[in-house]
Amino acid sequence: MKDDTKSRKAALAAHLKAAVMTLKLRPGDDLDEAQLSEAFGLSRTPLREVFRHLAGLGYLELREHRGARVSQMSYATLRDFFLVAPMIYGAVLRLAAQNATGDQIDRLKAAQAAFRETLRASSAEDRALANNQFHEITGEMAANVYLLPSFQRLLIDHARIGMTFYRPGQDGMGEGLDLACAQHDAIIAAIEARDEAAAGQLAADHWALSRDQIELFVTPAGLDLPLGSVERG
Repeated sequence: MKDDTKSRKAALAAHLKAAVMTLKLRPGDDLDEAQLSEAFGLSRTPLREVFRHLAGLGYLELREHRGARVSQMSYATLRDFFLVAPMIYGAVLRLAAQNATGDQIDRLKAAQAAFRETLRASSAEDRALANNQFHEITGEMAANVYLLPSFQRLLIDHARIGMTFYRPGQDGMGEGLDLACAQHDAIIAAIEARDEAAAGQLAADHWALSRDQIELFVTPAGLDLPLGSVERG
């Protein structure tokens, strides 16, 4: 019975993570405890244990007497995201080149194969989740107890922002995905070669590709400064 509850909790957590990152649950949405409890066969206590775990990772927000909701996003969130993303991605890949194990490199190659497969007419949701899996493994490789929580939080919003700006018919979007896939291959090669400098440069290149596409859709009209450089009011 204990193992069954553990399995149901893991299934609920996986469901909520995917739903948040692919915007099936949108920022600020309230979670329906009764519906989730029935769907996953969980009582209130294990259900809320999952909520607390996901809140700690940044997927959810817990409010006293008001239940759980999907973590919010705002222009302040975007500003902070654009400000720190290149720093964190760079640190993660440099550390990954130092610390990756052979097993982790094998898993990264498998994740890249799965991502490449999603480029063949898969849904935007599948691509977002496969891309997230690739980068989650690089975070594990970095093996830094201080950096990993920030990186995990960054990946959640990167996926959500990506789902917001993705336009399948947009000029250059397909080429951008192909380039991102090629950069993944280069990242694997740099990590496998223990080339910290190359990994850091690839992090900058990979971020620049995402940033340029994202800014086309999330920069408010009339805002001339790049996101991440706006001063706090």
